[in-house]
Amino acid sequence: MAFLSRFSRNGTRSPSRGSREERNNHPILSVFELERLLYTGKTACNHADEVWPGLYLGDQDIAANRRELAHLRITHILNASHSKWRGGAEYYEGTGIRYLGIEAHDSPSFDMSPYFYPAADFIHQALNEGRILVHCAVGVSRSATLVLAYLMIRHHMPLVEAIKTVKDHRGIIPNRGFLRQLVTLDNALRAGFHPSRDGDVDLPKASRR
Repeated sequence: MAFLSRFSRNGTRSPSRGSREERNNHPILSVFELERLLYTGKTACNHADEVWPGLYLGDQDIAANRRELAHLRITHILNASHSKWRGGAEYYEGTGIRYLGIEAHDSPSFDMSPYFYPAADFIHQALNEGRILVHCAVGVSRSATLVLAYLMIRHHMPLVEAIKTVKDHRGIIPNRGFLRQLVTLDNALRAGFHPSRDGDVDLPKASRR
């Protein structure tokens, strides 16, 4: 109970857009504590769950279902498990969907951090124009990490608040390496490091359309 009390909400589901002081009022947690938080509450997943207005987090099955994508009115797709061996941007030709693929591996040794700001910019652009699906194979680690980074960067959420916001709607479990990278991002944002990355997205090892 004492552990759970550290994560009690501040009475609002809206993102905190306030000062650095408000961010610093939230606890800085170890990777172990973050994993405990991730294993509490909602653990179920659908093929896609709306975790933020217009932002869907999902798996590769929903990404391959063009009929369901049309039903959800998806206009952009960010694939965190892009591979040259599977369909990418060409799969969505004729649908009007804008695609960005990142060749990320769900391994604690993979450095996802170079993609945090460019992916956040792509998601931000997508939500200004329509709706976006962010997915990987299962939709709980690679894609979830990028969604958490987006909420932290663009909506000024501390990592704990971002996790709770997503977990209200979908069970997620980024691997330990990704959690360490998110903690590093959280610390940088607390220190006021927030480079502007507006404009076109330029990602290494990425396929875009």
